[in-house]
Amino acid sequence: MSPRPAARGRFITLEGVDGAGKSTHLGWIAERLRARGLDVLVTREPGGTPLGERLRELLLSEPMHLETETLLMFAARREHLARVILPALEAGRWVLSDRFTDATFAYQGGGRGLSKDRIAALERWVQGDLQPDLTLYFDLPVETARQRIAGSQAALDRFEREDNGFFERVRGAYLERAAGAPQRIRVIDASQPLELVKETLEEVFVRYC
Repeated sequence: MSPRPAARGRFITLEGVDGAGKSTHLGWIAERLRARGLDVLVTREPGGTPLGERLRELLLSEPMHLETETLLMFAARREHLARVILPALEAGRWVLSDRFTDATFAYQGGGRGLSKDRIAALERWVQGDLQPDLTLYFDLPVETARQRIAGSQAALDRFEREDNGFFERVRGAYLERAAGAPQRIRVIDASQPLELVKETLEEVFVRYC
């Protein structure tokens, strides 16, 4: 008798403007899922593969045309899907990614003004009908997010150096995405104290897992 194939894993993404705290919660969420006996793979975008990480360095440091920037984002994503995300899901693993395509709609679309139709066309080409099973969007007023970034003492990449108007547009695009896909995107109030954010996340995963 042939072995029973593993059930498909689930794909969870974390989104938010820079400074919203999603990266802070990434490891904690992975630990909570593993405590439930789940096999969890943590990854990020852009990046997630050796080639993707090299593209990430370019995207975060080198000035480039908006369409070049978007195409490189999707090139890194295609590699990420083919080499990491899809094989893991097919093997029954849960994939937890720091950003995915919602970030492209928010940053290159909302922030920089690229047509949503162009991004959607690339989305269909690169990922077909694949969407995250759950997206956690960490929402935070831009001014608060900027204060957090300024207080981190870390060197800023070229996205983090954008002005408040850019991040207001990014946040608006994220909220628009969330309103259009409430069954997938859960908005998390990231302005709450850390423990309250964790309580909210616990409630989400108690219902979801």
